[in-house]
Amino acid sequence: MLESVNRSQTVAPITATEIADAMDAVVAQVRRNLPEFTYAAQNHSSVGNFYPQVPNTQWTSGFWPGSIWLAYEATGERIFRYAAQIHVQSFLNRIRNRIETDHHDMGFLYSPSCVAAFKLVGDEDGRQAALLAADQLLDRFQQKGQFIQAWGPMGAPDNYRYIIDCLLNLPLLHWASAESGRDIYREKALAHAHTTLANSIRPDNSTHHTFYMDPETGAPVRGRTAQGYRDDSAWARGQAWAIAGMAACHRYEPDQRYVDTFDRLLDFYLRRLPDDLVPYWDLTFTDGDEPRDSSSAAITACGLLEMADLVEGARAEELRALAARMVGSLWRDYAVRDTRVSNGFVLHGTYSKKTPYNTCTGEGVDECVAWGDYYYFEALTRLTRKWTSYW
Repeated sequence: MLESVNRSQTVAPITATEIADAMDAVVAQVRRNLPEFTYAAQNHSSVGNFYPQVPNTQWTSGFWPGSIWLAYEATGERIFRYAAQIHVQSFLNRIRNRIETDHHDMGFLYSPSCVAAFKLVGDEDGRQAALLAADQLLDRFQQKGQFIQAWGPMGAPDNYRYIIDCLLNLPLLHWASAESGRDIYREKALAHAHTTLANSIRPDNSTHHTFYMDPETGAPVRGRTAQGYRDDSAWARGQAWAIAGMAACHRYEPDQRYVDTFDRLLDFYLRRLPDDLVPYWDLTFTDGDEPRDSSSAAITACGLLEMADLVEGARAEELRALAARMVGSLWRDYAVRDTRVSNGFVLHGTYSKKTPYNTCTGEGVDECVAWGDYYYFEALTRLTRKWTSYW
């Protein structure tokens, strides 16, 4: 990976002064958005660079409350705690009434909103909501194949699959296991992680977005994309989920397999980045005018910083330095500086770009995206101090 890291050194790492400026800018944007988004959720992506209000029904709705909690940690101001705890009530209502919860994204929803609330301020409703969400996630575990089914009716042959994103939902199960004392959450999280290791990494160290299993035998069948350019390409956000996911898995189950896989995934990713370290939306593209995905860089930076906390010596410093370069690029060239331009944090994200070869609906292309904003703020926080993860 050394050659890939050396290429990255053309981008200067973010400085302490820049981190402070970036944190101030993000906290100010959170504060500015509170009147509009205390009793409403943000859409998964902006429209013309401005997030519209939506009900708390999307898989991405947890990222905005996560950003409010990060602002609370950065400032200690009660206005942020008050707003974030209003969202906790919305999430408790959502899981109690099973409002758009029949999918695997319980971690994305409940870790940054409700686990964070319990960890930071002892919010018991946050704890209850997160445990109920963990139960919902557990209910989607398929014994045949040993995986958490991502979407659709349980057992449906056309949806008997998991997706690479789910690695970041697993920390909710690990938290629930520790909090409840029930081993089953951890057991299923580990089983899903092991299934992912066995099937989702291609020989060239790219990743499948989704992976089908046989509903009769549980045997692996095939990889397919939903949001990448085509089935055999490497969706940039998917590769980022895999990188960050390996780091998260290693935290909960220290195992050299996760470290080795992390290194291979990262090497593939770095070799396909443009000079500013922010990928095109699919790693098939390394130059030209295809849309970028700034959120992929933000997720990857958090994965680098997570793994840096788990390894030692020169390797840890190498990972931190690389993350600082990625975040530096985001701050200098992608971050929102003028609030007349956007109510988000980071421009030039991509949610779903439609191609003739994928199955997604095109939306959120060259926009701010909720997870990109959150992970950018998390990366800045991790670069500022030792941080206790919400995940």
